[in-house]
Amino acid sequence: MPVRRRRSTALAAAVATATALGATALAALSGATTASAAEAPLADYELTWGIKQSYRTYVGMFGSFTASEGAGQAAGNGAFTFTDGTGTYDTTAHTVDLAFRGRLVSASAAHHFEVTLTDLRFDSGAGEITADVTTVDTSGATPTKKGDDVPLAKVAVTRTMTDMATTLTTEAGEYLGSDGYAGAAGDPLTVVKKTPPTTEPTTGPTTGPTTGPTGEPTTGEPSKEPTTDPEPTDPQTTPATREPSPTASTGASPSAPATMTPASTAPTKGEIADGTLGWGVKESFRAYVVGTVAKGRVTVSDGATQAAGNGAFTFKDATGTYDTDADKLTATFKGAVNFKGHESGGSYGLDLTLSNLKATLDGGTGTLSADVNSLGTQTKGVVLAGLEAKSGDLKAAQDVVTVDDVAATLTAAGAKAFGDFYQAGTALDTVDLSVALSDDAQLPDGGGSDTSGGTDGGSGTAGGSTGGGTGTAQGTGSTVGGTGTTTGGSLGGGSLASTGSDIPGPALGAAAGVAVVVGAGAVYATRRRRTQGRSSE
Repeated sequence: MPVRRRRSTALAAAVATATALGATALAALSGATTASAAEAPLADYELTWGIKQSYRTYVGMFGSFTASEGAGQAAGNGAFTFTDGTGTYDTTAHTVDLAFRGRLVSASAAHHFEVTLTDLRFDSGAGEITADVTTVDTSGATPTKKGDDVPLAKVAVTRTMTDMATTLTTEAGEYLGSDGYAGAAGDPLTVVKKTPPTTEPTTGPTTGPTTGPTGEPTTGEPSKEPTTDPEPTDPQTTPATREPSPTASTGASPSAPATMTPASTAPTKGEIADGTLGWGVKESFRAYVVGTVAKGRVTVSDGATQAAGNGAFTFKDATGTYDTDADKLTATFKGAVNFKGHESGGSYGLDLTLSNLKATLDGGTGTLSADVNSLGTQTKGVVLAGLEAKSGDLKAAQDVVTVDDVAATLTAAGAKAFGDFYQAGTALDTVDLSVALSDDAQLPDGGGSDTSGGTDGGSGTAGGSTGGGTGTAQGTGSTVGGTGTTTGGSLGGGSLASTGSDIPGPALGAAAGVAVVVGAGAVYATRRRRTQGRSSE
């Protein structure tokens, strides 16, 4: 069934490369029973889009997202996925028009807003994403605002429809609560067809699978699906030729498959020779510290480094033990990170240092602990997070065990370490682990047993002013931030004014918005002092 249209959308001019479909596929498509002889029905597509990272950071700090009815969200406050995409493919213009299932609600009780997105649509001909949007001021100060087929972003459509650049619209700013979003770069967009299950029985005579130009077996009624990725709307962006097939004769030596990698020569258990741990603590917390409320800075020292743009941290020089047969790992890492903010008269309401990080894994689950120094009082071995790896297996490749994207969940003890700023059970940034099992093993990114400990800082801004960020030698650290928002995780789309008037959240009065945000900072400082008082009793 063709997708529902509530407004007309002009299709792009036909691309002159119709031969990409192949004469056979065109002949098959010509017999499809669709609303137009030039359209073929599509089904089972999936769309992934994060809207904008800074928007997710803001909502994650002061509220939450709820995805339902076919929508989902990646771990760690990641991108959103909308499923069951159906629509049509224009065989003349080589464009797709798809509507997706899913409901996404972003809400903040503190800032009195609730934004709901449904009926998300992608039109490659128009090069845009639209959705039905409803915004509610939960304080009742302004009426509910509703819009059908609201254009949220323009899309730079590509042949593969993966990682397409997006630009947020003026309407996106109006509905998401910040004029600063208009014209800003959004998150990349990917639209793919989900592979149907291979266990479904086939009907009719079995004459062997037929193979279309994509090289994938087709079943049922293959003529109703486009056999190649839709062409981009701009003929100049069309590649002259497709990438060579992996099976084509390109002169490459057939003797370089991954299976030829030498097996690990290290024993299955023993002492760790070296290693690194990558962790950002929590993106929204980093943004808060250097933002316009805390007006603070982030400093790394003792060999730890931080990625540019107020990014994640890397802790080095691992020591510990491993047992790959038992899938057990215990590793302690050098390096420290300090978060400091809410300065008044030379003292700070926030002064938190994490050091001596230790990760344990046993069959894929474990803990992440650290020595915590808060406002001058140190507590050693605080279990900050529970860890959950995607797999319980610890496998060595060239004497290196790597476990990436390990989910980290804040513990009750970790919540106290952060002054109850976050509740136990909150998702923290994911953890990346790499440990060397022998002295000559090479860690990712040219690692190994290098202990020079150089630091690598980024920078932050506030109201347009630079806040520092100079790499220094081991032990002295590097400062990131200053008194403003960050480039990578800024609140309000990277354009928060010092007055707070650009804080996302529909129908927030400027004065009320500032009061809420400043109140959050005061609450944090008060909680830290109260927690400190209890710990010293």
